[in-house]
Amino acid sequence: MELTEWLLTSGERGNSATRLDGRRPERTAWSHGNLVRPLIHGATYFRELLRAIRAQREGDLLLFTDWRGDPDERLDGPGSEIGRVLAEAARRGVIVKGLLWRSHLDRFQFSEAENRHLGEEIEAAGGECLLDMRVRPGGSHHQKLVVLRHASRPERDIAFAGGIDLCHNRNDDATHSGDRQSLRIAAAYGPHPPWHDVQLAIRGPAVGDIEAVFRERWEDPAPLTRSPFVRLRELAHREDTEADRLPPQTPDPSPCGTQTLQVLRTYPNRLLSGYDFAPDGERSIARGYRKALRRARSLIYLEDQYLWSPQVVECFAEALSAHEGLRLIAVIPSVPEQDGRLTLPMNLIGRITALDRLRRAAGGRVAVYGVENHAGTPVYVHAKVCVIDDVWASVGSDNVNLRSWTHDSELTCAVLDETADPREPRDPAGLGDGARAFARELRLELSREHLDLAAPSAPHAPDALCDPVRAFDAFAASAAALDAWHDNGRRGPRPPGRLRAYRPPSLSRTTKTLCTPLHRLLVDPDGRPFGLRRRNAY
Repeated sequence: MELTEWLLTSGERGNSATRLDGRRPERTAWSHGNLVRPLIHGATYFRELLRAIRAQREGDLLLFTDWRGDPDERLDGPGSEIGRVLAEAARRGVIVKGLLWRSHLDRFQFSEAENRHLGEEIEAAGGECLLDMRVRPGGSHHQKLVVLRHASRPERDIAFAGGIDLCHNRNDDATHSGDRQSLRIAAAYGPHPPWHDVQLAIRGPAVGDIEAVFRERWEDPAPLTRSPFVRLRELAHREDTEADRLPPQTPDPSPCGTQTLQVLRTYPNRLLSGYDFAPDGERSIARGYRKALRRARSLIYLEDQYLWSPQVVECFAEALSAHEGLRLIAVIPSVPEQDGRLTLPMNLIGRITALDRLRRAAGGRVAVYGVENHAGTPVYVHAKVCVIDDVWASVGSDNVNLRSWTHDSELTCAVLDETADPREPRDPAGLGDGARAFARELRLELSREHLDLAAPSAPHAPDALCDPVRAFDAFAASAAALDAWHDNGRRGPRPPGRLRAYRPPSLSRTTKTLCTPLHRLLVDPDGRPFGLRRRNAY
């Protein structure tokens, strides 16, 4: 496989100031020889994270960034609260450093107090956690990563990256009964919202790349906030506002697997003064998607929290228009997270417009689904996953919307397996690439859950879902059966599967006229320079 056909070269990243692409002697923009595993569901991730942190010793290094952190969120039962676990690590002599988005005020349903309290707990134990507001106005730090390095045991080094925050609602499993430590979202999801999410566990040289992402932000010389009011509050609370020096970065872990991994980011074009590691921002997530989508020929499989912004879905629409055999399966939340009288239509307007564009491009080759648990409660899809032709796969913090591609800080990992999938001797992409083991298995594992199908008893056993057309039809048939059961008053046995065809409510012309500019301004802002906005370029 020619990697440059799928992955960005360092020049294509569009950010020559980053140290990320100059870390290796050959200056490649990716690393080889990684072992990457998808951790589907927060409960799976939290249990593995807990074991890994508790195994760290004095002198080891723990780095993390997060959008929201709730100190009392349990990773695996009582006594495993994340604040307590991180504090215990710091007291053992582990060097604990964290960056949390400062957030907005709690009365606007954000997480200012929770993030501050998590930081206070870590600091009291000897770690360091900074509240970072170095974003564009209205923006957020949305990256979710944890890096664990081991001073005398580099074979244990591991990084976690993806869509799962260290906070309430995330600790759910395949039953989708919800996290007992819950925050209310839209009423349709009930008191304990079922939650679907994905994180990656990464071993190998890419751990050094994820660490370099943290170090660039940690060493940013700009003040943590420009707000004079926040500065005064920092003084009143005696908050830590200066980052201590990190120990030098150790050599990358040795190769241990067959996956090539490329770290992609979004950083905005920050007003007044840019990031020193991204003076004009970075939009390599958007660029990475656009490059991979140009290779798409058979199936785009997408799980996304939002799937809105006509500007963003245009590259999906272009791919669908260019190739008549290309299909798109998208799994999204049935209902937006917020259901207020104004916020609901503001959230819906971008999605309805985006789906209209996709369906104009491909008609019946576009299929969009929501998910419910076996009790009939909608599952909130928070995952950010894309698999193209079972070759290129990405898992990250970014959603398919404009703010994730231009405005907030984001991190995603694009994975290409050096191992071909043995079940697919033919070439589904028509490009001489063929299905790869990691991307194929990720799509199949997610698909089986949504279809209520058991995994084959033997690894790499024949599976009808490998065929993109049969997979597309299997999703459609499962959703049609479950929809018919609901429409018939739920009489008789519930059919297998968890998929429901997505049917957005209609909005009046007046609502669309009112909400479209509000959506663009408040919900989905654009962090690109004005020249790039006019050209819709990334």
